[in-house]
Amino acid sequence: MKKRIATLLVIAMGISVLAGCGNKTEDNTGNIETGSSQTESQEAEPQEPVSNDQIELTFMGWGNDSEVATFQAMIDAYEEKYPNVSVNYIVVPDSDYDTKMQNMIAAGEQPDAFYCGIDYVMKYAATGNLYDLSSYVENNDLFDVDNVWENAINIYRYNGTSLGDGPLYALPKDVSAFSVVYNKDLFEAAGVTPPTEDDPWDWNDYLEAAQKMTNGDVYGTSMYSMESAVWSNGADWLNDSLTEVAFTDPKFVEAFQFVADLRSVYHVAPSSSEETSLSSYDRFMQGKLGMMGVGSWATADLWNQCEFEWDLMDWPVSPNTGERAVWFGSAGLAVSPESEHLEEACNLIAFLAFNEDAQRTSYTTGMSVPILKDMAYGEYTEMDKAPVNKNGFLNVLDDYGRLATQSRTFNQEWWSEFNSGVDAVYNGEITAQEYCDSVADSVQALLDKSVEQQNALK
Repeated sequence: MKKRIATLLVIAMGISVLAGCGNKTEDNTGNIETGSSQTESQEAEPQEPVSNDQIELTFMGWGNDSEVATFQAMIDAYEEKYPNVSVNYIVVPDSDYDTKMQNMIAAGEQPDAFYCGIDYVMKYAATGNLYDLSSYVENNDLFDVDNVWENAINIYRYNGTSLGDGPLYALPKDVSAFSVVYNKDLFEAAGVTPPTEDDPWDWNDYLEAAQKMTNGDVYGTSMYSMESAVWSNGADWLNDSLTEVAFTDPKFVEAFQFVADLRSVYHVAPSSSEETSLSSYDRFMQGKLGMMGVGSWATADLWNQCEFEWDLMDWPVSPNTGERAVWFGSAGLAVSPESEHLEEACNLIAFLAFNEDAQRTSYTTGMSVPILKDMAYGEYTEMDKAPVNKNGFLNVLDDYGRLATQSRTFNQEWWSEFNSGVDAVYNGEITAQEYCDSVADSVQALLDKSVEQQNALK
């Protein structure tokens, strides 16, 4: 079984090597088989611990020093709770992670538990390299799934066609809410009153505020989130079935042009050359930027680097629809179907994902927002540390956040193609309409390839 699963993964990666893993080759999908043995493995019940003998699990992930230290603390706590289990924690640079994982699978050495990025769930599930956690989650007494952000769980379901439905192949190790952070000192100096939930800004209000703060070496905003602009305006990169490009729609083009004009027409965002010499992220930390999109993972940096008051606000609504939207992210925790200790491996990822002490460690170190909703709306909201408006993150998770369009497709080559020349629009060298028209055919060709690859593994 191990040899067959590894072969399937190698074939799938020959079709389309995972992002960040180097070469991409044309597909040979005609000979791929899925068979019944994969299904039998995926639906097997979790194994009960055989004895009190010492068990060693391998757990592999990536992360900076802060994340590694946080996860090591969580693992230590897990080992205290389960003294007959020890965990060999393997840390791999994220740029090498998927290559390392593929090599380990091919060698029959897949870790018992491991990180699984959302962009890779379809490929690993389709090739039989993710254990189906559905029965474990339904029958466990370690956590209440209803107390977890619904989106954070459902994005790891895959029915063979789309994410969001079907068997559950990972648990969220975290959720990343993407909000707008603003410099309160710059707002006050420019006479800008921040929006509220009851009185939200639209794009025009955002532009006006950015113009008021742009002065000398201070800019009002970083580049605006394309996802927020496009989705809030009722558009998307692809159609509902994810089979055809939709970015030539006037609603998409309008949103794209708004984002570009912030830089090229209104000059309230740094130019591309200025961005290269000093990123908007660092510019904000230095007090030279009024507003920018920020992920919840940056909380510790904001605590440690900002020598000014800052807070969060919701993304503006589209002036055309009155709606707001933005992306949220996540990385998953998965289990190998070939693990000899399925129950212990499932307990490990459940502990890392949902244990209250582990969650508390994570949010108090500024690494993430709690995955547990009662903790998020309770002690996290009440924590006496910035941001004051923690709902700026929570509203994304509970209300208007979406999984990125490219994460919902089998591979992301079409996405890379779309973004390959967007700087020409941002710099005012070409209009959004001209650009979208020029890349529609090449993006569609790559999207067709992605659909073919997915269908070959069904």
